[in-house]
Amino acid sequence: MRMLLAAAALALVPAAGFAADAAPAATAAARLNLDTPVETIVADAAGKAVLDANLPGLTTYEHYDMIKTYSLRALSRMAPDKLPAEAIAKTETDLAAIK
Repeated sequence: MRMLLAAAALALVPAAGFAADAAPAATAAARLNLDTPVETIVADAAGKAVLDANLPGLTTYEHYDMIKTYSLRALSRMAPDKLPAEAIAKTETDLAAIK
Protein backbone atom coordinates (compact mmCIF):
# COMPACT_ATOMS: atom_id res chain seq x y z
CA MET A 1 0.00 0.00 0.00
CA ARG A 2 2.82 2.43 0.85
CA MET A 3 4.53 1.66 -2.42
CA LEU A 4 1.32 2.42 -4.30
CA LEU A 5 0.94 5.76 -2.51
CA ALA A 6 4.58 6.64 -3.16
CA ALA A 7 4.21 5.82 -6.85
CA ALA A 8 1.07 7.93 -7.06
CA ALA A 9 2.82 10.85 -5.35
CA LEU A 10 5.77 10.61 -7.74
CA ALA A 11 3.43 10.48 -10.70
CA LEU A 12 1.91 13.80 -9.61
CA VAL A 13 5.22 15.64 -9.29
CA PRO A 14 5.74 16.27 -13.02
CA ALA A 15 2.10 17.30 -13.44
CA ALA A 16 2.36 19.75 -10.55
CA GLY A 17 5.54 21.19 -12.03
CA PHE A 18 3.87 21.60 -15.41
CA ALA A 19 0.85 23.32 -13.86
CA ALA A 20 3.12 25.74 -12.03
CA ASP A 21 4.91 26.58 -15.29
CA ALA A 22 1.66 27.05 -17.18
CA ALA A 23 0.10 29.40 -14.62
CA PRO A 24 2.34 32.43 -15.32
CA ALA A 25 1.76 32.09 -19.06
CA ALA A 26 -2.01 32.03 -18.57
CA THR A 27 -1.82 35.00 -16.22
CA ALA A 28 0.31 36.97 -18.67
CA ALA A 29 -2.22 36.33 -21.46
CA ALA A 30 -5.18 37.35 -19.29
CA ARG A 31 -6.46 40.89 -19.62
CA LEU A 32 -9.49 42.93 -18.72
CA ASN A 33 -12.29 43.09 -21.28
CA LEU A 34 -16.05 43.48 -21.63
CA ASP A 35 -16.60 39.91 -20.43
CA THR A 36 -14.67 40.42 -17.19
CA PRO A 37 -16.85 40.92 -14.09
CA VAL A 38 -17.00 44.57 -13.08
CA GLU A 39 -15.63 43.79 -9.60
CA THR A 40 -12.52 42.26 -11.19
CA ILE A 41 -11.98 45.35 -13.32
CA VAL A 42 -12.45 47.60 -10.29
CA ALA A 43 -9.92 45.55 -8.30
CA ASP A 44 -7.27 46.58 -10.83
CA ALA A 45 -6.29 50.26 -10.38
CA ALA A 46 -5.86 50.87 -14.11
CA GLY A 47 -9.13 49.08 -14.85
CA LYS A 48 -11.00 51.18 -12.29
CA ALA A 49 -9.53 54.34 -13.81
CA VAL A 50 -10.86 53.27 -17.23
CA LEU A 51 -14.34 52.67 -15.80
CA ASP A 52 -14.33 55.97 -13.94
CA ALA A 53 -13.24 57.86 -17.06
CA ASN A 54 -15.59 56.20 -19.55
CA LEU A 55 -18.55 55.20 -17.38
CA PRO A 56 -18.68 57.79 -14.60
CA GLY A 57 -20.83 56.79 -11.67
CA LEU A 58 -20.67 53.06 -12.33
CA THR A 59 -18.29 52.30 -9.46
CA THR A 60 -20.21 54.58 -7.09
CA TYR A 61 -23.66 53.42 -8.16
CA GLU A 62 -25.87 52.95 -5.09
CA HIS A 63 -26.64 49.36 -6.10
CA TYR A 64 -23.08 48.51 -7.13
CA ASP A 65 -23.13 45.38 -4.94
CA MET A 66 -25.98 44.03 -7.06
CA ILE A 67 -24.24 44.58 -10.41
CA LYS A 68 -20.57 44.00 -9.62
CA THR A 69 -20.60 40.33 -10.62
CA TYR A 70 -21.95 41.12 -14.09
CA SER A 71 -19.75 41.81 -17.09
CA LEU A 72 -19.92 45.14 -18.88
CA ARG A 73 -21.25 43.32 -21.93
CA ALA A 74 -24.16 41.92 -19.90
CA LEU A 75 -24.85 45.25 -18.19
CA SER A 76 -24.84 47.13 -21.48
CA ARG A 77 -27.49 44.75 -22.82
CA MET A 78 -29.63 45.22 -19.72
CA ALA A 79 -29.32 49.02 -19.59
CA PRO A 80 -28.32 50.40 -22.99
CA ASP A 81 -29.70 53.80 -22.01
CA LYS A 82 -27.31 53.98 -19.03
CA LEU A 83 -24.31 52.41 -20.81
CA PRO A 84 -24.25 53.84 -24.35
CA ALA A 85 -22.58 51.81 -27.09
CA GLU A 86 -20.00 54.55 -27.70
CA ALA A 87 -18.89 54.53 -24.05
CA ILE A 88 -18.75 50.73 -24.01
CA ALA A 89 -16.65 50.70 -27.20
CA LYS A 90 -14.21 53.27 -25.72
CA THR A 91 -14.04 51.25 -22.51
CA GLU A 92 -13.27 48.10 -24.46
CA THR A 93 -10.42 49.82 -26.29
CA ASP A 94 -9.00 51.32 -23.10
CA LEU A 95 -9.20 48.03 -21.18
CA ALA A 96 -7.40 46.21 -23.98
CA ALA A 97 -4.57 48.75 -23.76
CA ILE A 98 -3.86 47.92 -20.11
CA LYS A 99 -0.66 45.91 -19.81
